[in-house]
Amino acid sequence: MPEATPPSSEAAQSTDAIYLAVQASPEFQELRTRLRRFVFPMTAFFLIWYATYVVLGAFAHDFMAIQVFGNVNVGLLIGLGQFLTTFIITGMYVRFANRELDPRAAAIRERVEAELEATK
Repeated sequence: MPEATPPSSEAAQSTDAIYLAVQASPEFQELRTRLRRFVFPMTAFFLIWYATYVVLGAFAHDFMAIQVFGNVNVGLLIGLGQFLTTFIITGMYVRFANRELDPRAAAIRERVEAELEATK
């Protein structure tokens, strides 16, 4: 199997410059901003929701033990709600990424690939 020849120092610098330019570009900054506007609030929401569940479980035994129906109590319902919330947030993210992030990332990738091809 032939060994790949390492890129010349000049080619490596050119590639580095392309990636640094992409990182500084308004399109990439917009992509990062859109991602952060979704991820940070969702993360904060879920952590607060989970911490509330843990605190209620630790300090509100009587509330969590309230029977809702049969042997199902409030604690069990909130615990199952944690799983449900995880799936809902995942679905929301997939939909958001498909609509907002993926088209922008694809456009940036195509531009970078074209620039890299031009440097060969």
